[in-house]
Amino acid sequence: MERKEFLRSLGAGAAFALTFPCLNGCSSDSEDLETFPEPTGVDFTVDLTDANSAPLANNGGFILAKSNPADRLTDIVVARNLEGNFVAASQICSHQQTDAVRFISEDGGIFRCSTHGSRFSQTGTPLNSVTNNPLKVFQTELNGDILRVFES
Repeated sequence: MERKEFLRSLGAGAAFALTFPCLNGCSSDSEDLETFPEPTGVDFTVDLTDANSAPLANNGGFILAKSNPADRLTDIVVARNLEGNFVAASQICSHQQTDAVRFISEDGGIFRCSTHGSRFSQTGTPLNSVTNNPLKVFQTELNGDILRVFES
């Protein structure tokens, strides 16, 4: 077998070997994602002096908190926005109910879901075309070193 012939046969085989698993594994919006219920009845406190709350000492920092300590799920993103105010939102994205919402310092501070790229303002308004559904946001109230997160 000549070198050119060998490389040609190797190229086709390698292309098939790389393409077939990708075609099988590529997903669409109907993919089987683990979904989570949106938090309800939220009313809890965060002790800002606790070591677990340390990221909240800095503007742009956030923590993931449990709205119900008996729950195994962490379902609330509590953040100190870039202006130094506390904001809180559901960690459960309104697009496909995945638990991937985080606070990021882009565009003045927004909530972003890493599953499909949904972006939300600090008031929960969708900022891109991934979803038209707003993100659930919660009220915050600071009393000394205790931050209360609750539904209004």
